[in-house]
Amino acid sequence: VQLVESGGGLVQAGGSLRLSCAASRRTFNNYAMGWFRQAPGKEREFVAAVSWGGGSTRFADSVKGRFTISRDITENTVHLQMNSLKPEDTAVYYCARGRELRIGTSPQEYADWGQGTQVTVSS
Repeated sequence: VQLVESGGGLVQAGGSLRLSCAASRRTFNNYAMGWFRQAPGKEREFVAAVSWGGGSTRFADSVKGRFTISRDITENTVHLQMNSLKPEDTAVYYCARGRELRIGTSPQEYADWGQGTQVTVSS
């Protein structure tokens, strides 16, 4: 089971970043996929998730209208497009594989995690 995130970096407020998560086919098939983030001194929090078929998505209120999530089944990848970034979006972002087809919003509903990628938004 392997999830590898990429695309993090330093960006100014108002800018955009696109995170990607590459998964092995066995990891990817038949499971919802999600993104979480964790800022220093804070608990890991839900950001966005997409169902196995890609037909359903869910977002944290703090990112609605700014972030989108998509998955490419043929490439076994999940993307998080982050626009209009704010300093409070600064965190380590983690890709995670759900325990089932449907979307979950708590970390306990996810079985496997990537190593994380740092996103820093300067003011």
